[in-house]
Parts: sequence; C-alpha cells; structure tokens
Amino acid sequence: MAHSPDPSVDPSSDPSVGELIAARPMLARHAMDGLLIEGVPLAAIAAALGTPTWVYGAGTIRARYRALAAALDAAGLPAHIHFAVKANDRLAILRLLGAEGAGADVVSLGEIARARAAGIAPAHIVFSGVGKTPAELRAALAAGIAQINVESAEELDMLGAIAAGMGRVAKVALRVNPDIDAGTHAKISTGRARDKFGIPYAQAAALYARAAGLAGIEPVGLAVHIGSQIRDLAPFRAAYGRIAALVRALRAAGQTVRVVDAGGGLGIPYRNEPVPSPEGLAGALAGAFGELDVRVMIEPGRWLVGPAGLLLASVVLVKRDGDARFVVLDAAMNDLVRPAMYESWHGIIPVGAADLVAQASPADIVGPVCESGDTFARDRALAPVAPGALVAILDAGAYGVVMSSAYNARPHAAEVLVGGAAGNAPWSVIRPREALEAQWRDETIPDWLG
Repeated sequence: MAHSPDPSVDPSSDPSVGELIAARPMLARHAMDGLLIEGVPLAAIAAALGTPTWVYGAGTIRARYRALAAALDAAGLPAHIHFAVKANDRLAILRLLGAEGAGADVVSLGEIARARAAGIAPAHIVFSGVGKTPAELRAALAAGIAQINVESAEELDMLGAIAAGMGRVAKVALRVNPDIDAGTHAKISTGRARDKFGIPYAQAAALYARAAGLAGIEPVGLAVHIGSQIRDLAPFRAAYGRIAALVRALRAAGQTVRVVDAGGGLGIPYRNEPVPSPEGLAGALAGAFGELDVRVMIEPGRWLVGPAGLLLASVVLVKRDGDARFVVLDAAMNDLVRPAMYESWHGIIPVGAADLVAQASPADIVGPVCESGDTFARDRALAPVAPGALVAILDAGAYGVVMSSAYNARPHAAEVLVGGAAGNAPWSVIRPREALEAQWRDETIPDWLG
C-alpha cells in the first residue's frame, strides 16, 4: 500500500523555515539580502527576470553527483551512473552532469536527441520505457546507443525484426518486474505485478533464452526499476535479491549475463524526513551484486537534481475570508503540477529578509489557475507576506519544469542556473521566459474560416 499523502499527515510537524534552510546546504539567510541560493540573492534574480522563475544550483548538482559516485566507489562497486533525463531535461543540466561523467537514461526519441545535443555520447545512453515506437527503435539503433531495456516479449520481437532488417545487433537488457511494492505513491510505483512495466519475473528466464536465439538481438543483462521517491532500503534489497537470484539461474542455464541495470528511485527529504543515504543504496547494491562480476548501472534522477532547484514566485494578493488566508502566487499548477497530481509536499519559504524572521500563521498557498487543484499547500505556516513579496518553493529541481504546461495560456517560466565560473556572472539564463505570442506561433487558421 502506498504511503498516505504527506500534506495531510500533521501540519504541526512541518519543519520550520529555519529547519528547512539548515537542511539544505545550497540555501542561506542574509540579514539584508534575504534568502540566498549558493550565495546569490534570489531577490536579485527576480528583479532581473521577474517571476515565476526556476532556479537551479550547479554546485549542488555537482556535489550530489560526486557524493553518489564516491559512495559507490567506497562500496567497491564501480557502478556507472546514468541520469534519468525525465527528471530534468534542460541542456545545461545535462551538459553539467555529462561533464561529471554521467550517462543518460532516456525514454523517448526526444530525450535521446536532448542528451546528444548536450554532448552525452550514444555509447553512454540507455533507452528505457514501456512503449518505444518502431521509429524510435530505428533511430536508437542508427545512433549506436549503448543498450535498450526491453519491457515485453512483444517489444523484443519487434526490436529483433527491426535490428535484423537494418543489419544491426541490438544490445538488450530485459527489464524484469520483481513484484515488489516500493511503498511509495501509487502513481510512481513501477515494480508491482499489476504495474504496466517490465516482464513478469516468472517469465524472464525463458524470454532471456529466447532472446539469445533471435537474429538482431544480443542479450547482455537484466534491468529493474521499482518506483520513485523510495524512502526505505528494504524494497531495494528485496528487488535486488530477486534479480541477483535470476542472474545466477540464467548463468546456471548457460546464458551470458554481463550487466545489471538497477534503476533509480532513491528518495529525497521534501519534509526533512529520514531517507536512505547514497552509502545505504551502495551497500544494498554491493550486497546483491558485488560478487556476481556484473557491470552495475543505476539511473538516479530526482536524487541528483530535486534538491538543487526551486521555483521562485511572487505574491499577487492575499485574500481573506474570516479567519482563512489565501496567499495567491503568480506561479501555478501549470508550472509545478506535483502538488495537484501527487498531493506532494514542498517547503515554501519567504525570500525577503524581514519575512524570513516574521511570525508565521496558517495560510492556503494557491495559484491563479481556474482549478481547485491549483493549490500548493493548505494550512501552511507562512509569514504575513504582502503583494509583491517573493517566496521560494523548494526541492523543485526534478519533475518540475519537465511536467509544466501552458494551461490557461500561461507562458512557460524563465530558468536560471546559478554557479558561474570564476570571473563570470554568478548566474545565467538557460531558458528565457516564453513570449506570449510564441504559444500560437506554429498554429494556423484555415482559410475557409474566413
């Protein structure tokens, strides 16, 4: 069973502004400049670009990547990290992670193109996803990507025919569904028997043997992914144990297994709650696969970039209805849909120096979109902010901008990367705010409408 939605657990247990800042090394409080991200005043970014604006910390992303890589090395497990592009596909972020040594885990032709445009070599790209089209498979084979994670017998047959027709051999890992409940939100759980992902565990060995005899297919290993925002190591250990047992069974039957793609899913502390560490994940991986002589790959997304980003917004107005206070922001569910879609909890803190230390009281923090679901938080403690005040919605670097839309004809927000090299500006615009007219630039009105 999935965990209960966080927002309704117990508002009295919400971390304070000070606790939220203290748990996030990228943030700091300045007596004059207010809230800083990696030493840069958020107010200065808002003054230059307006709001809403996405802000990412390059130093934070680098530090998290290096911490994860170091934990894997210390566990004696030289695993290769493939960043899950679906978490945040911006070219600047992909370039930054590629320069650190990351490959890419992609789920569409568009993500392949983005990864390559950012400089990630095809040999470091893994193609996952339950519904790859024939056109996407042809393009992946033509590009020479490293591996295709096949999710069904039907996909395997389709890929084999395409590869043979092209005179290519596709390196394939079979994604196995281990029937493990990751204990996460039902909408982001991917490893249970009734989820759409992967090959049923009981069928995997026979399908692997069949794959070895198909023209155009070279089975190289197994893949597994049980969900996202996992806050306990037990589901990882259970899933990895089942995959390790399958590796041994396949080898005993004479099959070659060189690779295990162990997926991603490591959670982050949106609410300052306890979550597994990189060292804990590395230990679980080493415990299952350390003695199997396989090349281990992992596909982190949220863990690398989630805490490195925030959504900067302005207060439009404060509406009062008796004792109720509605703080209406210029950011909305079209920008950050996670609270509306997953009932997710994000820290929301003021940016202004005075607001950061003011006495807080309960408020519903909402956007301007014409949906009741356009609500970021209910009964959240917030300073008595006035129209024009700035707030930061925290931990929005993953599944934020990539899931945004132009609903209500609202332009896509600007995006900024903080952390310029020595001598350069401390932050750079990596995507300007969308021009209003750009929303219909590619539309046409038929002549017959007059």
